[in-house]
Amino acid sequence: MLNKSHFNKLNFFLNAQLKHKKFKQVNKTAGFTLIELMVAMILAVLVITPLLGFMINILDTDRKEQAKINSEQEIQTALDYIAQDLQQAIYIYDADGIKAIRNQLLDYSSSDRVPVLVFWKRKFEKEAIELKKVTSSKTKNDAFVYSLVTYYLIQDNKTNDAKNIWSNQYRIARFELNDGIEPDDEYNTKVTSEYIQKPDPGFAKFDLSIQGTLEQKMNAWKKDGIYSRSQSADVLVDYVDSSQGFKTIDCKSIFPKSKKNKDSLKVPALNGVLNNASFYACVDIDNTTAKIFLRGNALARIEENNYGYKDDVKSYFPSASINVKGRGFIGVE
Repeated sequence: MLNKSHFNKLNFFLNAQLKHKKFKQVNKTAGFTLIELMVAMILAVLVITPLLGFMINILDTDRKEQAKINSEQEIQTALDYIAQDLQQAIYIYDADGIKAIRNQLLDYSSSDRVPVLVFWKRKFEKEAIELKKVTSSKTKNDAFVYSLVTYYLIQDNKTNDAKNIWSNQYRIARFELNDGIEPDDEYNTKVTSEYIQKPDPGFAKFDLSIQGTLEQKMNAWKKDGIYSRSQSADVLVDYVDSSQGFKTIDCKSIFPKSKKNKDSLKVPALNGVLNNASFYACVDIDNTTAKIFLRGNALARIEENNYGYKDDVKSYFPSASINVKGRGFIGVE
């Protein structure tokens, strides 16, 4: 039979076994050792670092490609807009012409811009004149007015750019000077002033009655009065390349039959004011035709410094050109 001493020994043995089992369980769930943690961290670094570099490279490449795409689209859109505008031209000034009327243009004394394309066009004004007699549902008649359009190449000028919204590259701005709409007694019955729509301040029509060739007549144009302070050129596109060292195309090769020399054919006329290899044109006044060249700078969108042209990053400098013939007729009323 078991006596009391036997029960005490059995109780001591069972308690010892239970304590040993709990100690082993506590050790099993106590966590990683320092060596295990260090090994895990090293492995994580070896795996994550290349992946992180790969992801950063993908994001950077995507950012650069997006900048290239944006520049290409903006350059092409701007060129298409200028081409559509120029198709309405009745006369395009070449280098000699721009020099002749330079002092008559808006902001002629500004050193931060140069006129590149200057041309006259015949502008359509829909339903501008009220009819005397209403026929069917038509109550107004259309009209045509002449306007002088100027495209400027403007350099970055932070002192005049209070809002600081433009890039540190060049930009293209457009200014249009419009004639007014005069009343016609045959069609208009509500004549309250000399004009239905007044001409812009400074507007004067070209004079074809003076002596000389058409070029001489158009080069003799002078503004009427002064421009108002509210008149300004509207920016068409930014990030036009300002890199130096580019050469322009010999315009004589574009228009070999022209009687004018190559310096007269190429605009802008004021060489040395701005780099004119990023936005310039060859103009044939006899055929009212111009070939326009435009180059952007996508690198300046993503680089704070070192954004000038280099051969190894030339894909970031999209360029395009287009040949446009004015379809208007001068002297048509």
